[in-house]
Amino acid sequence: MTETAIVILAAGKGTRMKSRRAKVLHALAGQPMLHHVLATARTLAPERLVLVLGPDMEAVGRTLPEGAPPAEIAIQQERLGSGHALLMARHALAGFAGDVLVLYGDVPLITAETLNALLAARRSGAAVAVLGFEPDDGAAYGRLVIGPEGGLERIVERLDADQAAAEITLCNSGIMAVDGGHLFALLDGLGNDNAKGEYYLTDIVAGARARGLECVHAMAAAEEVMGINDRAQLAEAEAVLQNRLRRAAMKNGATLIDPATTWFSLDTVLGEDVTVGPNTQFGPGVRVADGVEIRAFCHLEGADVGAGAIIGPYARLRPGAEIGAGAHIGNFVEIKKARVEKGAKINHLSYIGDARIGAGANIGAGTITCNYDGFTKSLSDIGAGAFIGSNSALVAPVVIGDGAVVAAGSVITRDVSADAIAVARGEQDERPGAAARRRDKKKSGQAKG
Repeated sequence: MTETAIVILAAGKGTRMKSRRAKVLHALAGQPMLHHVLATARTLAPERLVLVLGPDMEAVGRTLPEGAPPAEIAIQQERLGSGHALLMARHALAGFAGDVLVLYGDVPLITAETLNALLAARRSGAAVAVLGFEPDDGAAYGRLVIGPEGGLERIVERLDADQAAAEITLCNSGIMAVDGGHLFALLDGLGNDNAKGEYYLTDIVAGARARGLECVHAMAAAEEVMGINDRAQLAEAEAVLQNRLRRAAMKNGATLIDPATTWFSLDTVLGEDVTVGPNTQFGPGVRVADGVEIRAFCHLEGADVGAGAIIGPYARLRPGAEIGAGAHIGNFVEIKKARVEKGAKINHLSYIGDARIGAGANIGAGTITCNYDGFTKSLSDIGAGAFIGSNSALVAPVVIGDGAVVAAGSVITRDVSADAIAVARGEQDERPGAAARRRDKKKSGQAKG
């Protein structure tokens, strides 16, 4: 089995993004587009993984996700073209003679299946295998020129294409696999006599043919090799990726009532028999167990939801929310960094933050945990089977014992014992006839005026 090294070229400035952020750090499905490429690369289990960055891209290196093997970073001090960028990996690939797969940090939708097909084409005996595609509009792409016997003869860049080359429909994605034994000799032979004065990686095809080496191509779907250069293309790629994630969720046993309005993060995990209502968004870090119902207009991020729970409608689960099996989180309820245990119910208009809600507890409408005093955040601990009346405020740190009852409208500032009833509100004062007297007085004053 031939070993594989992967080089990801990500040194481009991305000026058309109109952003202070590096282009490859702009997000798709909640993750930087570069992370999508890295995740796909790592599924191929490469022996070496190299990331080529520009000299002003330290932020990119700091955001790399954990994984094995780690990526070695090479810096392209001068941006002199894609061929020059790949030369920056020479040190990292010293002595490597296997396949070198070249990917791009701004082409995040490529799949492992397509890359494996490209590697298979290279291993058929070719020195270079290039990934081609046929877009609806090829005006922006270089062309793959195929010889009479089906081999790849050369790649013509868009700016250098004559009329005959421009009429070719087979376009260059930029992604290629190269025999590592020939790679750097081919790169060293590149020139920059072209419209942009750059060292084109694509010229290694002509260089390989001049040396009597075979070159071939493999095919990809146009959406897989979509490059992202501006915000509009970022949105187009997001739409493609969301459709992939929706199909995968449904294939794996989830029901999406309105797939087009359900938005996933790359790492969203849904169990079997999960039902997701319309206009639901999953931010990063959400895991949902089997049999959960998520009703319409919910937003979940950094949350774990246990089997059989019911969420929403209009619920928000923020990072650190742990929802137990069979729990109910109802409309306009916000949960942050709180554990809601098995069977507990928070059905209406509540904020629960930095808290534990014990199994079977019931939290009445309008209840809030007052977890922040302007300096520190403290815990509210509500015991199993406790009942918190509507419109109550629990001022943390505070413990409500198992089975305790807090009367509606209470402001609880001290611990409540198990099975006790706590009432913490002003005493009701009734003045018979006072309302009628007030009305009469007001009417009399208006008449005089």
